[in-house]
Amino acid sequence: MNTTADTAHLLVVDDDARLRDLLQRFLADQGFRVTAVADAAAARRAIGSMMFDLLVLDVMMPGESGLSLTESLRREGNEVPILMLTARGAPEDRISGFEHGVDDYLAKPFDPRELALRIRTILRRAAPPPAPAQHSAPVQLGPRWFDVDRAELRGPEGIQRLTGGEASLLQALARRTGEVLSREEIAAALGTPEAGERAIDVQVTRLRRKVETDPREPRFIQTVRHRGYVLRPGP
Repeated sequence: MNTTADTAHLLVVDDDARLRDLLQRFLADQGFRVTAVADAAAARRAIGSMMFDLLVLDVMMPGESGLSLTESLRREGNEVPILMLTARGAPEDRISGFEHGVDDYLAKPFDPRELALRIRTILRRAAPPPAPAQHSAPVQLGPRWFDVDRAELRGPEGIQRLTGGEASLLQALARRTGEVLSREEIAAALGTPEAGERAIDVQVTRLRRKVETDPREPRFIQTVRHRGYVLRPGP
């Protein structure tokens, strides 16, 4: 992805016509290109015919829910960043969203300015980083190699898809290999300082599924009890 807020194309999916129209107008005023649809079926048709840089999905919709759509997209290998909107803001609901593969979660009612800020944060996180003055050495994770500067995971199958959150998480750990990062430090690196411990654990679990041979017995992303996580590279 190589985009800025001025050129990013967003897909807003919400069955509330009034809120959908308000979001479309507000986000367009913020400099985004915006397509808005009412349900998951229309979202699938839009995704099949256009490229989007980020999806804004409502959880509860007639027919297929936003969580079901997210899970389906991730299963198909589509790692487009997703920000979930919901009237249910309990920690368990946020955790469920992360488990399904969303990148961020915003409870209704919300300030549209916060929505725009979170969208920009996700887009910055997902954008390729600028070329550094000094290149970091790639990190070996068994048969895979992680390019720290590009936030790309490569293996025998080529580039492996990571969500923006997964790439930022692995990048944060890889920049400090051998050091224990607390969940608070990880949340700050992900641009979600308000995320709870359980939400960070869910992100780590999802990343392990992509880098570990056996995620239940992790070799590379290890848990340090009561402290956080540490990345230990190796062949």
